[in-house]
Amino acid sequence: MVDLHMHSRYSDDGEFTPSGLMAQCAEEGMHLVSVTDHNCAKANAEAAKAAKEKGIAYLPGIEIDCTCKGINLHVLGYGINYQSHDFEKIEKHIADQSIQDSLDRLAKTQALGFSVTEKDMLPLSKNNYWQGLWNGELFAEVLLAMPEYTAHPLLKPYRPGGERSDNPYVNFYWDYYAQGKPCYVKSDYPAMEEIIEIIHSNHGAAVLAHPGVNLKGKEFLLDDILNLGLDGIEAYSSYHSPKQADYFYRAARGKHIFVTCGSDYHGKTKPAIRMGQHNCPIPWEEIAQPFTKYL
Repeated sequence: MVDLHMHSRYSDDGEFTPSGLMAQCAEEGMHLVSVTDHNCAKANAEAAKAAKEKGIAYLPGIEIDCTCKGINLHVLGYGINYQSHDFEKIEKHIADQSIQDSLDRLAKTQALGFSVTEKDMLPLSKNNYWQGLWNGELFAEVLLAMPEYTAHPLLKPYRPGGERSDNPYVNFYWDYYAQGKPCYVKSDYPAMEEIIEIIHSNHGAAVLAHPGVNLKGKEFLLDDILNLGLDGIEAYSSYHSPKQADYFYRAARGKHIFVTCGSDYHGKTKPAIRMGQHNCPIPWEEIAQPFTKYL
């Protein structure tokens, strides 16, 4: 089994330590894995060591926010030199914006009619690696736990039995804090071309993450995006239907680039997503083939 997309506590929305993730990978019988934290490469040293101890092949990774044609996209970097200062700079660039962005999200959340304050947000965020970053998932966790909002109509879909209750925290993010939504706060993300160049200059492979999510309704842009120098597409994802997976698989083959598979496992942020949940029919050895030089 293979899972090349999972998140540790070094992501702003991950639950587990890198070692904890590797323990779960061993329990699931994984052969090849990668921890791809948001804009942070710090998990890789611990994850690689823990994976080696458990006999699991480990591929260094990261997931970086970027923009292309006005759309926020994610690029996965595999086989990178994760000790490079380039990735420290990416992390710092995001961290430097996080406090103001979080306060702006707070103001927009209050504008929805919620009397949530900084004091409400701090207890859940104080032990996070990204302490100054309050994302949509964190707002959801706080609001859903506040007794005064038990019957609030905006939160009803995310409570048990509601139509958005399978992954309540991240669904709340997608519905209210994602690009184009009421609580969206624009961050300064680098251009995709820049991120691809950074990954390549650090000996890695650049892969477009879960395009069925970020390009929904704008799939016509895929061809232009792939022409920027991407090495692969995450065709098989927990978010993709079989039809979508086949579409992205064919797009990759048409450009003579490889395909990858990943669950985007986070833990409590996305409880309906299991490690290894990507429905990839391709043998793991074939998925691993483009990464042989990194293993």
